Amino acid sequence: MEQEPVLNAHNKKEYPPMHTAEHILNQTMVRLYGCPRSRNAHIERKKSKCDYLLATAPTEAEIAAVEAKVNEVIAMGLPVTISFMTQAEAASVVDLSKLPENASEMLRIVRVGDYDACACAGDHVENTAQIGTFKIISHDYNEGTLRLRFKLENTTYVE
Repeated sequence: MEQEPVLNAHNKKEYPPMHTAEHILNQTMVRLYGCPRSRNAHIERKKSKCDYLLATAPTEAEIAAVEAKVNEVIAMGLPVTISFMTQAEAASVVDLSKLPENASEMLRIVRVGDYDACACAGDHVENTAQIGTFKIISHDYNEGTLRLRFKLENTTYVE
C-alpha cells in the first residue's frame, strides 16, 4: 500500500482556472523574457495580478504577444497533472529558489502538459480547456518591475 506523502499545509483556497492560468502566464514570461516566475502574485477569482522583474518595459505589441501565447496554450487542451517527489528529485525538474525554508522534503509538482512544471500546493483545473479566455486588463512598469493585471472570460470550469 502506497503511503500518502507528507506535505506542508496550504493556507489558501484558489480559484482553479485562475491559478492554472497563473502557471501558464509564469512559464510564458520565463520563455519570452528569460525572467524568473512572478516575484509577487495576488490570484483571485475576478481579477489577478503578477509582478515580473524585467530590465526594460515591454511594448504594447509585446504585452499583446504574452496574452496571445497564454491563450494559445490554454486552447491546446493540455492535461494538468500532479506528481510527488523529494526536493532532491524536484531540483532537476523545477526552480526551487522560492521554496520556503520550512518546506517539506516531499513536494507536489504540478504540470501543465509539457509546457510548465512547478512545485505548488494549490488548486488547479484538470485540463487547460476549462480555463476560458485569458485577458490582460492593464499593465504598468516601474523601476524594473512589470505588473500585469488579468482576468478570465468564458471559463467552463464547474466547482
